[in-house]
Amino acid sequence: MPKTRRVLGIDPGLANTGWGIIDWNGSKFTLVKYGVIETAASEIHGTRLLHIYNHLNAVIQEYKPSEAAMETLYFAKNQTSAMSVAEARGVVTLCLAQNCVPLGEYKPNQIKQAVTGSGAADKELVERYVQLLLGLATPPKPDHAADALAGAITHINTSGLFSLASDFLSS
Repeated sequence: MPKTRRVLGIDPGLANTGWGIIDWNGSKFTLVKYGVIETAASEIHGTRLLHIYNHLNAVIQEYKPSEAAMETLYFAKNQTSAMSVAEARGVVTLCLAQNCVPLGEYKPNQIKQAVTGSGAADKELVERYVQLLLGLATPPKPDHAADALAGAITHINTSGLFSLASDFLSS
């Protein structure tokens, strides 16, 4: 019987950092929990980053993921927004490293492709596929949490393919 993998997906952002945890037993996804870490624009910038770190650290301590997935930073037109996302990504990466949780990183189109079969899928289609794959009654909301769950699914699908290929080649 294969060991259950617990994967933490993260959709980083300064105002909203989505997270979602999925178990994979080799044939089935099971939703464990998801949520969003919110920070207020009125807070001091460093305090916002510290809040993300502390909340994510509490999630890791409670749910004990064995691995994590996060979307890579893409270049947006709004450089200020891109910088804030980059800082949040840095805090998330540090938190994962301090907790010895290995991180897989995926481009947005890789996530869309792995979850829906199309790298051009829109947010609604990704949310619908996440709903179907996890057997949920409704799509997960807010969209930051759905994106985090999509990242976790991508990690399982992508790393699972590599595991299957290496198992096949070694036999």
